[in-house]
Amino acid sequence: MYDPAQLRTFLAVAQTLSFTQAARRLGLRQSTVSQHVRRLEEATGRQLFARDTHRVDLTVDGEAMLGFARTILAAHERAAAFFAGTRLRGRLRFGVSEDFVLTRLPEILEAFRRDHPEVELELSVELSGTLHQRLAAGRLDLVLAKRRVGDSHGELVWRDTLVWIGAPQLRIDPDRPVPLVLFPPPGITRARALEVLEEHGRSWRVACTSTSLSGLIAAARAGLGVMAHSRGLVPPGLVPLPSRAGLPELGGVDFVLSHDRRRGAAQEAADALAAAILAGADRLVRGAGTLGPADGTDIA
Repeated sequence: MYDPAQLRTFLAVAQTLSFTQAARRLGLRQSTVSQHVRRLEEATGRQLFARDTHRVDLTVDGEAMLGFARTILAAHERAAAFFAGTRLRGRLRFGVSEDFVLTRLPEILEAFRRDHPEVELELSVELSGTLHQRLAAGRLDLVLAKRRVGDSHGELVWRDTLVWIGAPQLRIDPDRPVPLVLFPPPGITRARALEVLEEHGRSWRVACTSTSLSGLIAAARAGLGVMAHSRGLVPPGLVPLPSRAGLPELGGVDFVLSHDRRRGAAQEAADALAAAILAGADRLVRGAGTLGPADGTDIA
């Protein structure tokens, strides 16, 4: 009843909230993406997206379709692999940024290992900047991490907004330096936070530095300071600071999948894991409905 190609297109639009970015990801024309979504809506008899000239959002029925689409596509991929008689093998070095420690990424990795038991998956969890450096040096095969908006490396998974977060009871004194809870260099959110404060002439001090997201969360929950963090991945116990806190806006951030350009023996396994992550990317984001379109105005 439901065409796998249309379901893949639906997931791409649901994750990027952009017909344009979905087309780029899938290598399709935007008109083809619109056609796939329209035909899927005709097949379901329901509207899956609410869209106008400024934004794209999932409807209630669209949210329900997310789970069905993932299940159907997973079964389709398993059947295709079984009857093709091929099994992925070898070592796959996968790097993921600290941002995903508290998400449902382990569920995606568990399903991948179950479907491809002969792939030796080696996981590295580090700062995004460090992961990109290791990938460039040929020490990783696939990376899921942040990049600055405007950079072109990697395949966009979703775009989010950076916000200042802290303990619910935290109050920022406008006459004192902003207390910061930071990753060390080359942390992307660290660099952005310092750039923005410097641009706006706000003094700051480092209240806590840690390579571990858990360490930063503990410091922020204790009220030691504020963090620059993705709105879609705000950890439990912390909240975005209100505008009355007087801190400058941080802008956006991209989450991307990047492959080793050398594309060696792990290429097929890396492609399979990348496909699994893209198929389940909406499960990684807390409050996905708060994310905006990935490239501004988007008419489809």
